[in-house]
Amino acid sequence: MASLIDGVSSTKKNYLTAIKEAIAEEMARNPHMIAMGEDIGILGGAFGVTDGLQARFGPERVIDMPISEGAIVGTACGMALNGKTVMVEMQFIDFISCGFDQIVNMTATYHYRTAGEVNIPMVIRGPAGGYGGGALYHSQMNEAWFANSPGLKIVCPSTPSDAKGLMISALRDPNPVLFYEIKELYRKREIEEELNAGDDAIVPLGKARIAREGTDVTLVTYGQNVWHCLEAADNLAKEGYSAEVIDIRTLVPLDEETIIASLQKTNRLVVVNEAPMTCGFAGEILARMTTKAFRYLDAPPARVTRLDTPVPWVKPLELHVLPSVEKITETALQTIRF
Repeated sequence: MASLIDGVSSTKKNYLTAIKEAIAEEMARNPHMIAMGEDIGILGGAFGVTDGLQARFGPERVIDMPISEGAIVGTACGMALNGKTVMVEMQFIDFISCGFDQIVNMTATYHYRTAGEVNIPMVIRGPAGGYGGGALYHSQMNEAWFANSPGLKIVCPSTPSDAKGLMISALRDPNPVLFYEIKELYRKREIEEELNAGDDAIVPLGKARIAREGTDVTLVTYGQNVWHCLEAADNLAKEGYSAEVIDIRTLVPLDEETIIASLQKTNRLVVVNEAPMTCGFAGEILARMTTKAFRYLDAPPARVTRLDTPVPWVKPLELHVLPSVEKITETALQTIRF
């Protein structure tokens, strides 16, 4: 299958190319869709996600914006109110904080404030996550800020096919979606996949994926940590235990049913994410499962998260504060053997 982006024709696509392909296909399908962000036009984005889009669709639809996230989101919100579907790129998801007011107080609330009469079709996307030596300003996972803001959907894929399929769903959703892209997965050759096109590629929002079936413990996670959990599951298998790995894919809305069904089999739960522990989304999943699936649990549910500290630049310190395969394996073993 040839890509819609000129110069990209390989059969298997990586995570970055999958996102690029989804955006290009949707811009071709929807003449009212525009893209906005810092250096997304001529430069093609800091990581190349929008490379070639301005040449194909023109500067009126792929718009280079000033370095002001608040202005970018505010402008995008106004365009969405006037019939546009808007894709907004944050150069790094860390800097989404500069547009926080426009996102949570303006964009997220419009549908509610107008009693459902007004929609804001907007996707705010950008590279996120640690493990790459980006230090404290380029390594954050701040999704919990927005999970606390009604009116926003939140997505974080771990595979190329999910990245493309969820991006298409997000761009077709009538209200705002925050799309966390794991930059350490952008060009990871080990997870390249063949991708479908158009409607055949769609992955619905709010539906988890069982990445690996198991019977002894449920590992619930998303993004980069899916791959850590799969490695941990291999370690557990060497110890004679079978781990089920659930990639939730969409944080808001959360697919609780898939997690509960898994716990009915395994009776044990470990949640993994790379955001800080305090008020992180892992805690939200634990709370919901403790409330809704307590009768299935044979051990206290556990979580593996980043320590409550900024992400250090020095590699040994970065790996110390972030979740690891070893930490997940150890926590899962403790849960299984409780």
